[in-house]
Amino acid sequence: MKDLTKAEEQVMMFLWERGEAFVKELLEDFPEPKPAYNTVSTIVRILESKGFVGYTAKGKSHRYHPLIQKEEYMKHAVGGLLQNYFNGSLSGFVSFFSRQGKLKANELDELLKLIEEQKKKA
Repeated sequence: MKDLTKAEEQVMMFLWERGEAFVKELLEDFPEPKPAYNTVSTIVRILESKGFVGYTAKGKSHRYHPLIQKEEYMKHAVGGLLQNYFNGSLSGFVSFFSRQGKLKANELDELLKLIEEQKKKA
């Protein structure tokens, strides 16, 4: 699976949220200042060429829909992050955020609960 640029990810987030949309509808989701219609249209066509987006013709327009599910891309993106920055180590990833003070006490409790549940299944 190919990586997405930040702009492509942003459009995909809007499309995943909507399920399907015309370019003008995606444009509505952008915060001010909104990009040009042609910019969003170009991003959508790039996403189509990367295999992330398909469309249904509606007259002279296209209604776009995701071909890749959000969870599938998240798995790819997080896997790449883990591999590229933490040598594939999930514990290295978690300890990095813990050392940075980015994890709150309740989040740590949730992680411990998830770990205990997984240990029981193993």
